Amino acid sequence: IPREDHRSRASKVRQHVHCDSCYSRRCRARVEASVCCAVIPCRLHCGALFHLCKEEDHLLLCPTVRVPCLNAGFGCPVQLPRSSQAAHLRVCPASVLCCTMDWLRWPTDDTNPHSNIALQENVLKENEEGQGEALDFAMALVDQSDLYGRLKMRPLYPELVEDEEEEEVKEEKKEETATGGFANGVTNNDANEAGNSSCVNNVEETEQNRGGPVLGKEKLNLLEMMFSMERGACAVAQANLDNPKQNAVPGEMAQDKDTDKDGESCLPPDTSRSGHAPWQEGVLERLRQDLTPQEYNMYVVHHGRMLLNFGQIAACTPREKDFVYGSLEPIPVQTLRSFKVPDSYHYRQRVNLYDTTARAQSEPRGVDTSDLGVSEEAWFSDEAAATLLGYAEEEVMGHKISVSKGADGLYVDVGTQTHSFRSAPFKRKTTLAEVMVDRPQRLQLQLQAESVNSRHSRASCVFTFLCGHTFHRREFATHFRNVHSDIQTCLSGWFEQRCPLSYLGCTYSQRRFQPSTHKATVTYNQQLRTFNLRPTVVASLGDASQPQKERGGRTGGGEDSLSSLPYEVLCHMATFLDGLSLSQLALVSRLMRQVCSSLLQERGMVTLRWERKTYSHGGAKWRAKPVWEFSRLFSSVDSWHMSDIPPISAHLKVCPYYETSVHREPVPLPSMSDKQSCSQERMSLVNLFTGNR
Repeated sequence: IPREDHRSRASKVRQHVHCDSCYSRRCRARVEASVCCAVIPCRLHCGALFHLCKEEDHLLLCPTVRVPCLNAGFGCPVQLPRSSQAAHLRVCPASVLCCTMDWLRWPTDDTNPHSNIALQENVLKENEEGQGEALDFAMALVDQSDLYGRLKMRPLYPELVEDEEEEEVKEEKKEETATGGFANGVTNNDANEAGNSSCVNNVEETEQNRGGPVLGKEKLNLLEMMFSMERGACAVAQANLDNPKQNAVPGEMAQDKDTDKDGESCLPPDTSRSGHAPWQEGVLERLRQDLTPQEYNMYVVHHGRMLLNFGQIAACTPREKDFVYGSLEPIPVQTLRSFKVPDSYHYRQRVNLYDTTARAQSEPRGVDTSDLGVSEEAWFSDEAAATLLGYAEEEVMGHKISVSKGADGLYVDVGTQTHSFRSAPFKRKTTLAEVMVDRPQRLQLQLQAESVNSRHSRASCVFTFLCGHTFHRREFATHFRNVHSDIQTCLSGWFEQRCPLSYLGCTYSQRRFQPSTHKATVTYNQQLRTFNLRPTVVASLGDASQPQKERGGRTGGGEDSLSSLPYEVLCHMATFLDGLSLSQLALVSRLMRQVCSSLLQERGMVTLRWERKTYSHGGAKWRAKPVWEFSRLFSSVDSWHMSDIPPISAHLKVCPYYETSVHREPVPLPSMSDKQSCSQERMSLVNLFTGNR
């Protein structure tokens, strides 16, 4: 129930005694002042009957009252009757869902002969030439760009990161302590004002301090300042007591006499037994009562030296009066070996690390880099390959490449790995995407994606990728079925079939399925990062559209034939398009944008987009504003059928990587032998059984 006037039924004073407990539709009570009022029907014609004084309460429950949508806080602007709120949630533009489908994609293994490295290089060449793009290759490129933006260079190569400048460090410290410094300044001013206030205010302040036992870093700083001020005041007071005649002022002496006579002045409170200073008597007992154990320990840690100097606590090392063993004679220290190293470590060979049968022959020799016979260009490593290998090692093996490891009780293997990169040194926040921005594009990830498991989840593994698209609640089931279940999970080998010799470099592939209702080809848009259905245009329609294109080109690229239609016709045609087509049609022209905007309330969705606003004084604040858009969903496909294309065996007849080997000469079997001099009888099953008889 919306709280419009912030009034509660319990606090509202009832003027009519009878109406407060009457809920009958057939009430015949007599109308009397301050006792009962007339029974009226609802003015919005919902059918309810109630006393006149309950009309405001009825509006909070009336089903015909127009109220905002339940998702009004998320951007829905609809005002509807209260009884229609539940049904509206099915079509509410703010009722959206974010797809959380995730998958794994590992880096390529150069040592694996079946890692499709040759295929990826050939497909990349065809993509640059504009010969089309495979679905799995396009998805892998998008995942690689996302991965490059997440991988930081600093965790793997801290020795190749530039040192921070002093100015940057100061700015970071200022940003971190900006809020704390302001708070400290306020509390310091308050403390100074409280120190100059009257005695009553001092007592109240002491009570407030006792009631709020919250001791943080800022309070500790404040307490230290207060302790130093009180200590200085005590020193001055002690000096005044030692020399009362020198420091006395005639005016002050007269004022003291007046105050003694009147008795109206308030004596300063005795803070020597009520404060929290280290030199005050009984401070530890008061702290145990006022503070929590954590705050008490923090106080002792920060002021332990002062507590020792003032004798509040004893030192960890007892003094002579507590040293009870002073009369004993000292015993000379003897070195004892409590652990004897086993002889196996000295005499037995370390088979697990120094196996002579598996180790290559080597000889000690001093060499230099010039002896390797390689050019200086080969010294530099590829940043992408080295970084992916380092993160994969940490994810699969659980540790970095250059990590120290204890093999046994005596030896520790210290890993040392050096890297030489052209782009080194790196900045502190440099990502792999910034390093590879000017490099030629190359696919470093596998074409086949894997499902996420319990070991490699999205929270711990950097090689996991998320769909992340937002859809309307009624569109989410269609998106998950068509995109993830039908296409993505069945992409390699089923939905899109490659040549069996693709590991040799053959780039031929065919898409075996298409929608059963119409002819269309499944494509992948890398900019939008989503799949799409591209209708197959009939050749006759394509030829008929050529004169229209030529006519538009002669007029200097003016309006096309579609824009010349009436606005109402365009709006009616736009109702047959899916969300992905509407989002792309809105980018064509202003007219098409107006046409698509007319369908936002019915077909679009609204989401909150957070933006950071920076003010002139340096402060910043995050604000959310509603954004209307269309989803990235293509037309729903209820069923798929096989495309009318030749089988993959027809391609093998013309595949350039399929080399046939025809043997025309006879080949001897392993059991046959050309040696006639061998008189040894060959063993057979017949000879075996007959010999046993």
